[in-house]
Amino acid sequence: MELRTRRAYDKLARGDGRRILVDRMWPRGVKKADADIDYWARDAAPSPELRKWFGHEPARWGEFRRRYFRELDANPEALAALREAMSGASRVTLVYAARDERCNNAVALAEYLNAND
Repeated sequence: MELRTRRAYDKLARGDGRRILVDRMWPRGVKKADADIDYWARDAAPSPELRKWFGHEPARWGEFRRRYFRELDANPEALAALREAMSGASRVTLVYAARDERCNNAVALAEYLNAND
């Protein structure tokens, strides 16, 4: 399965495959009807405390990933539900709201999923 990431504010793409929102909160200003989200994996998103600590500071990226991976390890139910939502798809796009396209929870989650397949 191919994993991609895409901002919730970007135009939909034909090749997105199954679209899974991986933020705890719905993206501001995005209508649910327009988002074309197949599954909302809010329980697999970083905790509010971790998200606030990170604050999208690139200098904290490495530590954010380590802490987020620990949260994922401790949350097998959310991971099982996410994997179930992904099953059978040849391509999955993890959708996120953050501005930074390189240092965000969707990128970290894709890394985690690829390493733990």
